[in-house]
Amino acid sequence: MMGLPLSFAQPLLLLGLLSLPVLWWLLRVMPPRPRRVDFPPTRLLLEIAPKEETPARTPWWLTALRLAAAALVILAAAGPVWNPQTAGSSGNAPLVLLIDDGWSAAPSWELRLNAADQLIAEADSARRAVALLPLSAATREASLQPGSTARVALRQLSPKPYAVERADALPALQRLLQSIGDAELVWLTDGVDSGGGADFVSGLARVVQQRPLTIMEGAPPAHALAAADNNAAKMTVKVLRAGGGAEAGSVRALDQKGAPIGEARFAFTAQERETETSFELPVELRNDITRLEIASERSAGAVHLLDKRWRRRAIGVVSGSSADIAQPLLAQTFYLTRALGPFADVRVGERGAVQQAIGQFLDQKLPMLVLADVGTLSPELRDRLKTWLEGGGVLVRFAGPHLAKSDDDLVPVRLRRGGRSLGGSLTWEKPQSLAAFAADGPFAGLAVPKDVTVSRQVLAEPDASLPAKSWASLADGTPLVTGERRGKGLLVLFHVSADMRWSDLPMSGSFVEMLRRIVDLSGYTAAPGGSGNGETTAETVAPLRTLDGFGALGPPPATAKPMAADFRGRANADHPPGFYGVADGPVALNALTATDQLTALDTSPLSARRTSYGTGEPNDLRGMLLSAALGLFVLDAIIIALLGGGLSMLLRRRSATAAVLITALAATLALSSSVALAQGKARNTPPKSPVAKTAATDDAAIKAVSQTRLAYVITGNADVDAIVKAGLNGLTLFLAQRTALEAGDPVGIDPAKDELAFYPLIYWPVVAGAPKPPQEAINRIDAYMKQGGTVLFDTRDAIEAPPGANGEAQTPGMATLRTLLSSLDVPELEPVPREHVLTKTFYLLRDFPGRFESGQTWVETLPRGDDDDDGAARPARGGDGVSPIIITSNDLAGAWALRDDGLPMLPMTPGEPRQREFAFRAGVNIVMYTLTGNYKADQVHAPALIERLGQ
Repeated sequence: MMGLPLSFAQPLLLLGLLSLPVLWWLLRVMPPRPRRVDFPPTRLLLEIAPKEETPARTPWWLTALRLAAAALVILAAAGPVWNPQTAGSSGNAPLVLLIDDGWSAAPSWELRLNAADQLIAEADSARRAVALLPLSAATREASLQPGSTARVALRQLSPKPYAVERADALPALQRLLQSIGDAELVWLTDGVDSGGGADFVSGLARVVQQRPLTIMEGAPPAHALAAADNNAAKMTVKVLRAGGGAEAGSVRALDQKGAPIGEARFAFTAQERETETSFELPVELRNDITRLEIASERSAGAVHLLDKRWRRRAIGVVSGSSADIAQPLLAQTFYLTRALGPFADVRVGERGAVQQAIGQFLDQKLPMLVLADVGTLSPELRDRLKTWLEGGGVLVRFAGPHLAKSDDDLVPVRLRRGGRSLGGSLTWEKPQSLAAFAADGPFAGLAVPKDVTVSRQVLAEPDASLPAKSWASLADGTPLVTGERRGKGLLVLFHVSADMRWSDLPMSGSFVEMLRRIVDLSGYTAAPGGSGNGETTAETVAPLRTLDGFGALGPPPATAKPMAADFRGRANADHPPGFYGVADGPVALNALTATDQLTALDTSPLSARRTSYGTGEPNDLRGMLLSAALGLFVLDAIIIALLGGGLSMLLRRRSATAAVLITALAATLALSSSVALAQGKARNTPPKSPVAKTAATDDAAIKAVSQTRLAYVITGNADVDAIVKAGLNGLTLFLAQRTALEAGDPVGIDPAKDELAFYPLIYWPVVAGAPKPPQEAINRIDAYMKQGGTVLFDTRDAIEAPPGANGEAQTPGMATLRTLLSSLDVPELEPVPREHVLTKTFYLLRDFPGRFESGQTWVETLPRGDDDDDGAARPARGGDGVSPIIITSNDLAGAWALRDDGLPMLPMTPGEPRQREFAFRAGVNIVMYTLTGNYKADQVHAPALIERLGQ
């Protein structure tokens, strides 16, 4: 309405504003103010004279006040709505919502959900079916569903931490439209084109055809980080955006524990799509940075993770050449420092003191050393270098006259022995060029320089392992670079010198890239792109912790797959952004690569109606307008009373009443003061000190661990809790009579508040229809199960199961249990097999009866011989093979429950003579199973072990 986010539900009622002039004329008349006359009768009779009075005119400002109140009533009756939702229509066709749910949608995700929720609500009120199609779900078939179901499904959506390929969702959309025919489409876009946007727009135009399409846009622009670089003086990172306009912000740097290290400001001009910010910090602090994030923006794109590849490694360079002093610009150290400088902190050893320089670098524990034409080393220093290599150091050696003449074993291959005058070198009449780099080596993917030639090299003795250790070769097949693993470290040899005497490789860009690849290997246990020794093994790294769409690190999803250690692409559905590999040396994968750009999505080729996201929820203004009108009417009544003199008369008549009210108020205040004083005295009573509370908590913990105790969950149902407590008391007594375990009294616990680690077994009686426990309690139970505890869930309703194969799962107790377990990380379950340890931990049992014997007992599925018993596949698996969860419906506690006189509390069903005895034996087996683990299973191997020991 006139450019304002305002609409009216009944706009025709606004015609009532035309009646305001008539109201003006009617409200102009006001009765005259009464004249005050004293009461004495004689005077009244004498001075009364018939007189015709004319009405007075109402003041114009009072009339305007009344007209304003009337106008507010008319506007309220018209149903004004501020910030209305305008994307939907009033047709009867189904509504299809296309939702951008990539990382760029995360900053405005709530805004997008609110808009979609409003659209679904309007469609539901018009009895229109709704289809949700997140553009990341390319393989999922969309279908129509009621509005209430669609709203539930909408709240289950979350942004993905990677860029979504929108075009992949077009086939699913086409199949949906072909099946439903006529439909109205609304595309809730984030306005960012991270690649393939034009293809999607053109494809959407073909699929939609003549159907009405609305594009909802205008969300706050998304920002992203890319291309972080830890150079010599500072760490820089690019800040990207797709929108325009001048703006500023900040980027924060965090360490591995999430502690802030620094903050840098960035600013965009009106036309800039990319800017850069930097952290000017000491290199030691920059090397601790593992996460860069844009402050006040939550998305995976606004987070840039860093691993050891972004650390500026301190590299020691030692030269054995004596020409460095005379010609420093032609020295080997000159080329090496220039090549390593962009991505490492180079420390050059003192000239002429090779042994001392190497010793100093070893004392400094540098991760990488470069020895340029260093010949013979002392035995002590050689031993230190070998130990350093075995511990994970990277040693890069360059050939030269000194190395060619020495007899050194700190090289990856045996060097050819020959004439000492040439030192094993070979001079050709025609220089040799480089061959293609090995596809499985550390230099894979590097372009081969055509202008680099080699005129001299140190030759390697040919043997069977030489091809596997060759990382780079010349055109004639002789090795140029060789390398191998030494323990955790890496030993590399360039068969040419580091200066221009033997080749012009140091002058090429390939020399820099080759050294960069080697530097990237320092600190890793395997080489990206190869095994470090040229073997054809492709290393993969499993997901460790991944980002969600909002940029928070967490456990990897089930769909995440391992990736190659040298993966350089952007994150996707199979490889979400995050850390991969081992915890002490993870590999970072980000949502964007260094070359990615963000552009605004161009939807102009589409024939569509365009609207923008509201800045807030739709707001009905009727209540506010009616309240304002009521206030004006009250003000009008007060003014009339003042002008007519009625207020002063009322005050005089009510003076006595006012005095009474004042007296009552004073008495009330006095009573309140006395109550407050009493409460203050109560508050002044010193509370328990934190030390006292801590001592009480410590006493409870000491009492819990001083003796083995069984625990049960307090349900709040007095009858159930009493039976369960009596049952566990009975089981504890039976354990003391039949076994060596003398357990303490059972303990009732609240999973949301009490410490669970003190108890090896927790009995949880499931009450049908009970509300689901709070998430805090669920999280604590989940942690308890993963740390080795066992929870026994008993639904106690086996007798209520309807007949049939799946009748037990249809009881009310099982339904409540399924609701409870829906938030727990529960492993795959199976009925207790005959060979399970639980059947023989103390007694030999075939089943586990309680008050009832028809229910099954479920435990974690045993790993088969051909299964991969992987911890990741079994996240809740307890220690020592103990199932973290046991489920039954036989009411074990009811069978164990005894009265004070030792007689059973509850009858058995069907009541076989030894059913209660077997119920107690089942309890003994369960307790022993949780306490001792799977040692009984190990005993099945005893005959084979004894036989082997006898041999």
